[in-house]
Amino acid sequence: MSPARALVRFLGSPLLPFWLVVALLPFGRSSELGTAACLVGMALLLARRPGALRGHAGAWLLLGLLACYIGAALLSSIDAVMPGKSWGTTAGLLRYLPLGLYACLVICRDSGLRALYWAVAVVLAVWVADAWLQALTGWSLGGPAQAERISGIFGADNLKLGPTLAVLAPFALWAARERWGRAGLVLVFLVLLGPVLLAGSRAGWLCYGLAALAFAWREAGTVRRFALWCMFGMVLAGLAGALAWRTSVRFHERMERTLAVLGGNASGLDEALTGRPAIWRASLRMIADHPWNGVGVRGFRYAYPDYAPANDHFLVAEACGVGEGACHAHQLVLEVLTETGSAGLLLWLAGTVLAVRAWRRAGPAARARAFPATVALGVMLFPLNTHLAFYSAWWGLLFAWLLGLWCAALYADRDPPMAQAHG
Repeated sequence: MSPARALVRFLGSPLLPFWLVVALLPFGRSSELGTAACLVGMALLLARRPGALRGHAGAWLLLGLLACYIGAALLSSIDAVMPGKSWGTTAGLLRYLPLGLYACLVICRDSGLRALYWAVAVVLAVWVADAWLQALTGWSLGGPAQAERISGIFGADNLKLGPTLAVLAPFALWAARERWGRAGLVLVFLVLLGPVLLAGSRAGWLCYGLAALAFAWREAGTVRRFALWCMFGMVLAGLAGALAWRTSVRFHERMERTLAVLGGNASGLDEALTGRPAIWRASLRMIADHPWNGVGVRGFRYAYPDYAPANDHFLVAEACGVGEGACHAHQLVLEVLTETGSAGLLLWLAGTVLAVRAWRRAGPAARARAFPATVALGVMLFPLNTHLAFYSAWWGLLFAWLLGLWCAALYADRDPPMAQAHG
């Protein structure tokens, strides 16, 4: 079946509600419409087939992973610095259960999984085309660009284009490889590279580089060929970066700030990391005072003024509002330790072990089937990076969406009864 026919068929399939979550991401809370639709869809499926989840390996894997993720939030809420916020956040996390379970129920065959991958790639194509339009003209569907970076369809007050595009890039790279082979893979890598660079998110740059490494390893198969692919990719990225440096004021200013780290002094490092060292130091002080279950999920911003100097940049200038301070720890491990403590970190590590064991036991065919989702989750969770808040309503939703998709993809061909029901 051609990609066009597959996409037309997809629009009338049960996969549509799950896809809507990603399609509506640039529009804030609108993406929750997809979550609500998945809840309704799961209720209807279970009403028709009450035993659908019994023995479903993907569903049980998802429940185990979400138990670790939500369990850490639950423990942190017991004596949180802002109980209402933490308990409310924990309750809100429960909506990820029907979201992920719905994916496990409706993604029953490889054909459905591939259709979903293609549909996500189409969404990314729209975002990238809009981002290039903004880079060339200054305008996009999201309005005018910021002076320092492009924001695309997300808008200048919602600077998530870079990290989101980088995390979801594996679906576009997979689609290019499937449709046009290696030449298509290289071409789409370059087409995506421009918006990722110009979006100005260093975290997005690293995520995209990691995704590229994963695809290079998959194409190479041997260490020698992998090294050649890496050298080829570095040359292409270097040429693209040099072109952007010469032609884009936004990219030039962003790189100047990044290269300030080479100055060899504390002020240069702080400039390069846009003040994050101060946030990390405050995080460490919070961890020392709340070692067991943290300050509570989403409690970071409320505890921050008590752990930062009076003249802290984030208290007097920007972040969530003057006087409030930084909103979150900007680093996954610090976020987990600060907001959920050592108990939360142990649960996250338990979830990691559970996921790795499931991936190893799934077999080569399942791992190949889940490759784009695996890479997306891997780059999103890569610990040596800065991060958006994993317990926030927006980034947490994308994380849970990827978890549900990954669990479904690993076992997409292992549930014949449901496959027959939705085939």
